[in-house]
Amino acid sequence: MGVAALGCQPGAVAKDPAVPAPPAIAVMSDTLRAREPVGDLFRRHGIGESALLEVIGLLKVDPRRTPVGWEVEFGHLPGDTAASRVTIRTRPDEEARLVRTAEAWTIERVPIGWTHRAIRVTGQVTSSLYDALLDAVADTTLSEDQRIRLAWDIADVFAWEVDFTRDLQPGDRFAVVVSVATSERGEMDVGEVLAGELSVGRRQFAAYRFEPAGQRVQYYDGDGMSLRRAFLRAPVEFRRISSRFSGRRFHPILRIRRPHVGIDYAAAVGTPVRSAGEGVLLTAGWSGNYGRLIEVRHRNNIVTRYAHLSGFGRGMVPGTRVLQGDVIGYVGASGLATAPHLHYEFRQHGVARDPSRVDLGDGDPVPAALAAAYRDERDRLRALLRGGTPPNPPTVSGGAR
Repeated sequence: MGVAALGCQPGAVAKDPAVPAPPAIAVMSDTLRAREPVGDLFRRHGIGESALLEVIGLLKVDPRRTPVGWEVEFGHLPGDTAASRVTIRTRPDEEARLVRTAEAWTIERVPIGWTHRAIRVTGQVTSSLYDALLDAVADTTLSEDQRIRLAWDIADVFAWEVDFTRDLQPGDRFAVVVSVATSERGEMDVGEVLAGELSVGRRQFAAYRFEPAGQRVQYYDGDGMSLRRAFLRAPVEFRRISSRFSGRRFHPILRIRRPHVGIDYAAAVGTPVRSAGEGVLLTAGWSGNYGRLIEVRHRNNIVTRYAHLSGFGRGMVPGTRVLQGDVIGYVGASGLATAPHLHYEFRQHGVARDPSRVDLGDGDPVPAALAAAYRDERDRLRALLRGGTPPNPPTVSGGAR
């Protein structure tokens, strides 16, 4: 009695059943811990200094820049405390597999394919954009974390048009088209917002993503005017306004009425604060009742102030040039404050102005040479927003975001 070898051609020799199977490899997943050197992670699996240098050299990674939570799979042969195989996801679209031989380590880079599609999300605001997205999108379509990130992305697209701390109200509606990438392993990642429409009260806003060859991505409205302005409507990720610009605001600590020459944004300690516009830092330090304060000087004799911070962004010292959207500090409750919040002021020629009422002007139009290409892209995206099928679906290159 014997066993036939399936698929053997005439003359082929079947594998001897007496030959033992190769020993099974035990695979263990491990991650880089907070404030842990990369070497400690590898040493836990028997990979010493000389082997570590060889592995790091093959991977071409900087051990000083590996993030906390960096995940590595180690394969151990039975009875061998030193791993003989190492698997690391070096990029969303690539996995590195290292194998230890008698002579040295070898590496194989395995590509991971991703496919992209555009999905349409619509909803109505009940209490916040967060809650509306959690209600409008099923867990099987986007995870809770992905829906929260989508809320930030929508706010970023319309940051020059809408202050999400005060403008958005229950009953307002939205529709967005977003790129979603799925890997051949079943992983999913939310990409960029491709288009969006907002109905805020009686106002209508639209945004269409446009990326001419060799130029940066921008969002334009239906008429081809850029949404980008010189200043953001709100310099902190949207939460709620705890105190508005006022000539006679009752101060909760001093218990008196006095002018409040800015807007207070209630937010958790550590929430990033962004520069409302491009400029140069004038001040970054302690300033009495303001607590930790940053002042940024902009063109046209405009200065913006960011007060009660818990800390400053990296490299934020007087004279530093910042771009619009750069993280310059973090929300706190330093100085004369009862709870964590950002106090934001907008001053022109030394006079405080209500940031919510400042005219930010109009954006630049699409360059004339690209106007026809933009209209084609706008029409394709508009069809997706309205639930139709465009003649050529928008494409997104590369792997996951």
